Amino acid sequence: MRFDNKVAIVTGGGTGIGAAVARRIAAEGGKVALVGRRPEPLQAVAEEIGAAVFAADAADTASMKAAVTATAEKFGGIDILIANAGGHGMGPTVSMSDETWALATRLNLNTAFVSARETLPHLMRSKGNIVVLSSIAGLFAGPDAAGYVTMKHACIGLAKSLARDYGRFGVRTNTICPGWVSTPMADEEMQMVIEKFNLSSVAEAYALVTKDVPLGRPATPEEVANAVCFLASGEAAMINGAILTVDGGATTVDLPTLALVD
Repeated sequence: MRFDNKVAIVTGGGTGIGAAVARRIAAEGGKVALVGRRPEPLQAVAEEIGAAVFAADAADTASMKAAVTATAEKFGGIDILIANAGGHGMGPTVSMSDETWALATRLNLNTAFVSARETLPHLMRSKGNIVVLSSIAGLFAGPDAAGYVTMKHACIGLAKSLARDYGRFGVRTNTICPGWVSTPMADEEMQMVIEKFNLSSVAEAYALVTKDVPLGRPATPEEVANAVCFLASGEAAMINGAILTVDGGATTVDLPTLALVD
C-alpha cells in the first residue's frame, strides 16, 4: 500500500496511461482526483476506483486552479501530480499551421506547466512529487512530428527545471518517456499506418512500428503505470530529475546498423 493516505491528481486520467496510473494508485491505498476535458471517460474510471472527477482543461489556469483547490479541500491536501495530459502535434514544419503549432504547445507543454504551477504550493507543504509524462519523442525526433517532438523535449526541460528549483523544498520531479504504448490515442495513429502500408489490422500496424524495438512489441498502459507509480512512491525518495524510458529498448538501437540486419 505505497500510496496509503496519499492524494494524487492525474491529468488526462480518463483513458490510456492516465487511467492505468489512477487504477494503480487507488489499488495501493491512494485517493485520486481525475482531471480532464471529457467528463464521460473520467466518470467511468472514477466509478471503477472511487476517484473524484474534476472536468477541467489542464492548460487553462482558472480551470486547473479550481480543480486543484477542490481536490485539496476534498482530501485535505495534495501529495502527487501525474502530469499526463497530452496530444498530437503531427506534421512537417514547412506545412504546419500556426493553429496546429499552438495546439501542440497547449496540449503537451502548457498542460504540464499549468498543472505543475497550480499544484506546487500544495506539494511544497506535503513534500510531494511530480511525474511528467513525456515520450521518447522528447529524446529523439520522429518523422513529420515537429510540434509533438518539440513539446515533448520541452516537457523534459520543464521537469528538470522543477527538479532543480523545488527539490530544495522537498518536491521531487521526474520524467517518464514511453515508446509505443497500446492506447486509444496510439490506436488512432495506427489507422494512418494501416492506410499508408495497406495493412489489415491494428495488430499488424503495431507489429510494423515496433519491428526494430528489441522487445518487439508496444507497451501496455499498465506497464508504463508501473514505472510512473514507482517514481511517485516513497521507494524513489532519492530520485529527482531523472528520465526513465519505458520503450522496450527502442532508444538503445543503433540506427546505422539496421541496414546490416537480415
